[in-house]
Amino acid sequence: MAGSGERARHWRYAELPGVDLLRARYIHKTFVRHTHENFVIAAIAEGVEVFQHRGVDEYAGPGALALVNPDTAHTGRAGVPEGWRYGAVYPSPEVVAEIAAETTTIRGTSGFVSPVVDDPYTVSLVHRVLRAADEGNALAADTLLRVAVTRLLRLNGGPLPRRAPRTAGARIAARARAVLEERMAEPPPLERLAAEFGTSPFALLRAFRDAYGMPPHAWLTDARVRQARRLLDAGSTPAEAAAQVGFTDQPHLNRHFTRIVGVPPGAYRRERKNVQDA
Repeated sequence: MAGSGERARHWRYAELPGVDLLRARYIHKTFVRHTHENFVIAAIAEGVEVFQHRGVDEYAGPGALALVNPDTAHTGRAGVPEGWRYGAVYPSPEVVAEIAAETTTIRGTSGFVSPVVDDPYTVSLVHRVLRAADEGNALAADTLLRVAVTRLLRLNGGPLPRRAPRTAGARIAARARAVLEERMAEPPPLERLAAEFGTSPFALLRAFRDAYGMPPHAWLTDARVRQARRLLDAGSTPAEAAAQVGFTDQPHLNRHFTRIVGVPPGAYRRERKNVQDA
C-alpha cells in the first residue's frame, strides 16, 4: 500500500475458512471508530498500538495482543513515532465457538475479557499462522490457529455478557439502525429519522451512541464498508460496490474503506480474487 514506510496485506487463505488475515506496518495510519463482524486478534511485533475500547485508551506493545470482540466499536493509531508492526487473525464467531466448545469449559457465547494481553508465546503463534498461510501449509495454519485461540480463551476468555433488557431508548436506537440498514444507499437525515419514532434528534443521537458506541452517521459509514466488503468478496468492482452501498463515488469508498479496513478496496479485492482463482 502507498505511504512512507507503511505497508499492509489483508487476505484470506482458502484452507482457513471463516478467518481473515492481516500483516501490516503503520506509522501515520489512524483507524476511525469501527466494528468487525469477526474477532480481532492482533499480535504486536514492534512499536505500540493505541486503540480506544469502551471509552478507554488501551496500549499494546511488543509481545502483547490487542483483542476485540465482534461488534465492539474501537479505533486504532500509533502510540510511538515509529508506529507499529503487527500480524492479525480475524476468526469468525462460529470458528471461535467451535474451538471453545472443544477445548474450554466456557458456557454461553465465548469472548475475550480484557482488550490487551501480554503473552509473547501467543504473539509468535499468530505470526506463525500467517507464515504458514503464506507458505500454503494448511495443516500448520489450522493447527496453530486453534492452539492460539485456545490459549487466549484459557488465559483471557469468558462468556460474553448477555444483552440487558432494552430500554425505550435502546428500542428506538435498534429501530433506527434497521431503517439505516434498509435505506443504506439513501438514508434519511437525523431530524426525519427521529421524527419517524416520535423523538428528538439529540435524544436519538444519545440513544444510538449508547447502544452502538458511535453516532448514526459513523455507524452508517461502518455498515457501508462492511457491505462493500461482502460485495467485493462476491466479485463486484470497487466502483460497483461504492454505488450499491451509497457512497457518492469510488474515491469516497476508497477513503472510508482504507480508514476502516487498513487497505484500499482494490488491493482487498485482488487478494480475494487470488483465493478464488487458486
